[in-house]
Amino acid sequence: MPGDNPLGSSVPNWSPPDRPHPVPIQGRYCSLEPLEPGKHAALLFREFTGRDDLWSYLPYGPFHSAASYHRWMRETVSQKEDLFFAIRDSERMITGGVASYLRITPEAGTIEVGNICLAPSLQRTRAATEAMVLMMQWAFEAGYRRYEWKCDALNQPSRQAAQRLGFSYEGVFRQARVVKGRNRDTAWFSVIDSEWNAMKEAYDAWLSPANFKANGQQIERLSDLTGLVRANDDPTQSSYLDPVLDRGHI
Repeated sequence: MPGDNPLGSSVPNWSPPDRPHPVPIQGRYCSLEPLEPGKHAALLFREFTGRDDLWSYLPYGPFHSAASYHRWMRETVSQKEDLFFAIRDSERMITGGVASYLRITPEAGTIEVGNICLAPSLQRTRAATEAMVLMMQWAFEAGYRRYEWKCDALNQPSRQAAQRLGFSYEGVFRQARVVKGRNRDTAWFSVIDSEWNAMKEAYDAWLSPANFKANGQQIERLSDLTGLVRANDDPTQSSYLDPVLDRGHI
């Protein structure tokens, strides 16, 4: 009998949210601008030049000419399946990163952040962290129930960044993909809507100017603040114990 089977909790008054729109998102330390090849390709290529390692875990790249990067960007943006942003550090006026929404599934209330590529000029900055916060904030305020982060299981900086940002570890999908002719096991992380308010308090506390000394050194670590909310820690990471490992690339 159906009445004898356990069922998930009801989700009253829920309806599928809108898809994200290509509009700028402005924060205190950064701005997210919808990716435009004519505006951003040359700026980003200059920041990425000489760092082939940035593309190790992405299914595309590295790019060895501005023209090839521009062509990839033009083709990718035209597909409109994912929504890409360029990340601009508002204080230093540097456009040094890319991130996107992908696997956008309004009918399920799920959305993923990915395609993250940060130049050294943007890594370990308040702007990079705030960019991730702004994208998550938009998703939950729009009505999404689940916000995902997935990465190659061997990509330790990405796994570390996910934990620092408060994503809960959910496990590894073995042999999930073949990328550039190599096996990829995929590590899964998520934040869900019931965690958002507490997560936002952690982000606001960390991003507050009062949390930084005159030399820019943080007073409270974000991994400590989000650790109060995370449902599960990644067993491969110790960033919540070791201050040297608190930052990852984001």
